[in-house]
Parts: sequence; structure tokens; C-alpha cells
Amino acid sequence: MTRHNVGYMVLDELVKRYDVLFKRGNGPFEASACYFNDHQILFVKPLTFMNLSGEAVSFLIDEYNFHDYSKLLVVLDDINLPFGTIRLRPYGSDGGQKGLRSIIDALEDRGIPRLRIGIGDNFSDAVDYVLSPFTAKEREDLPLILKHAVDAVESFIEEGIGLTMSRYNRNFLDQ
Repeated sequence: MTRHNVGYMVLDELVKRYDVLFKRGNGPFEASACYFNDHQILFVKPLTFMNLSGEAVSFLIDEYNFHDYSKLLVVLDDINLPFGTIRLRPYGSDGGQKGLRSIIDALEDRGIPRLRIGIGDNFSDAVDYVLSPFTAKEREDLPLILKHAVDAVESFIEEGIGLTMSRYNRNFLDQ
């Protein structure tokens, strides 16, 4: 229940929605496969340290011979976004997020869609902040944010990044 694990929380909500389970993969990850409408989906949780996520993603890409990165969606926390904000992008820099940096470096490509979940920017020490638990108020708001993030993942799968960005790039607590 720390801020740095919000990506895993989104994946946990997705597998609940699809009533599937994570299983240990052949590499440094857990995976869960299912279908959403006509789309085969593979949800993956790297089991490496967060800052070495690229090792797990690279292994997965090789294992499944999957090289269309436009269909890969990385879900991650972002300390540069206010709590409650969801922001999708089709490509870009790592924005200082070391897990995303590891993935970009491992795949040698910045064209990897990402779903950033804002965890707030009220900190003096970033490491302590991302590893700290959510406040009581944040825990109350978290289910709403996770629901919208899961909906955004489904929209990305079904409708692509452009429409999903226009629909979900905002702060869901400012309604």
C-alpha cells in the first residue's frame, strides 16, 4: 500500500475485474492472460526491483516475440503529478521515473505508451515519499482513482491511445 506500488494496484484491480490470477512466469515476472472482447491481453508484474523493470520487460518481449511497442502499456506512479491525476502518453522521456527509464533503456525505444498515476508532489525526500503509505484521505480516494485507471487501460486496449488520452487525462478528484 505504498505510493510506489500504485501500478501494481491497477493490475490487481484489472485481474479482479477479469477474474483471473497472476502466475509466476518463466522469467522475472508474474503474468495473467485473458480476453477483453476480441483482444488477448497479458497483464505483467515485474518481480525485479522497480528500478530494474526493464530486465523483466526485455525478457518478456523476447519470450513472446512481441515487438509492437504501441500495444504495450506501462502503468506507473508519478511524483510529478498531483494525487488523483491520470495521464497517458504514447511516448516520451522517463520523467525521472527510474522504472520507466529502465524499460526505455532495455528496449532502446522511447515510443512506449505509458499510463502515469499521480501520487502527489508533497515531499522533501522523494525516496521516502514514494515508499511511504497513502494518507487516510488518499486511501479513501484511491478506489475511485484505480477504477478510472482500470477503465483507461480498457479504453487503451479497445480504442487506442488518442481517444483514451482525450477521455482520461485529468484529475479525477477535481470533479
